[in-house]
Amino acid sequence: MVEAQHRVSTMKLTDTIADQELLEQLLDSTKPPVPPECRHLHYLLYTPFRYGPYPQGSRFRRAGPSKGVFYAAESPQTAIAETCFHRLLFFHESPDTTWPGDAGEYTAFACEYAAGRTIDLTRDPFDDRKAVWMHPVDFEPCQQLSDMARAEQIDAILYASVRDPSHRKNVAIMTCRAFVSAEPTARQTWRILVGSNGARAICKLPKMALDFDRSAFASDPRIAAMRWDR
Repeated sequence: MVEAQHRVSTMKLTDTIADQELLEQLLDSTKPPVPPECRHLHYLLYTPFRYGPYPQGSRFRRAGPSKGVFYAAESPQTAIAETCFHRLLFFHESPDTTWPGDAGEYTAFACEYAAGRTIDLTRDPFDDRKAVWMHPVDFEPCQQLSDMARAEQIDAILYASVRDPSHRKNVAIMTCRAFVSAEPTARQTWRILVGSNGARAICKLPKMALDFDRSAFASDPRIAAMRWDR
């Protein structure tokens, strides 16, 4: 899932498509270099591997100078749940920010990957530590596992989504070599509105709608303690 503005944010600053393309090239020249093994990929695929040091740690990536991780989900519903959670987390961390009046537009895209070596934390022998892998805020055990996985040249880690109430699978792609196709495949347009009741997400094609009330992410203490009356 990415914010839809990645496609149009520079359009309003330019008069023609050619001008916009030039501006995009100038902006791109100011960013960190793309790792050599990722340069054949579409930017939506290589971007997670481009930036460092990482300002804050995530489930399988440490803060600071660490290698990138491409986080994805096996279903759009799970990707939406993850996105809604992080949108609400933003408002937890900015308690004086008012709720948006309009829904934000997001693009869900699919990609094809083939991992030569994979760890699946939902299966034996890893599933007996489910509570550790799915801890809402303590990522240290997962980061330790990620360090060991890289040392063993593991291409991907499959794991249950903590933020999806149905706990469907996510995948952490650890290397650009796992991508089968250089381009994203199917795309969907979603609109997400967050507010005092939680989060709502709507997709027109195919027609889908998801609703997450306050309790959906209550296992995370930050969301449970969030100020909703703003």
